[in-house]
Amino acid sequence: MDKYEILYIIRCDVEDDRKNAVVDKFANLVGTLGGSVDSLDKWGLKKFAYEIGKQNEGYYVLMNVTCTKEAQAEIDRQMRNDETILRQMILKK
Repeated sequence: MDKYEILYIIRCDVEDDRKNAVVDKFANLVGTLGGSVDSLDKWGLKKFAYEIGKQNEGYYVLMNVTCTKEAQAEIDRQMRNDETILRQMILKK
């Protein structure tokens, strides 16, 4: 298993309960796919340098996970299909 750093941005117009549900969804997805969440850090609302999807700010979340390459690909696929996620970036450590 490899270690990955996953940074994603949730739309700012989403309610707080929904933001927490999205964070929990992806943390649980890692466990479901046989990986583990090493750390989860909610950075909160931050302004963008430029507009993304007609949004000027977003809610940043950083997860450090240990999982397989296949699990990482599935997490990336599900984040791309989630309408509440503006951007995501997955880096191998």
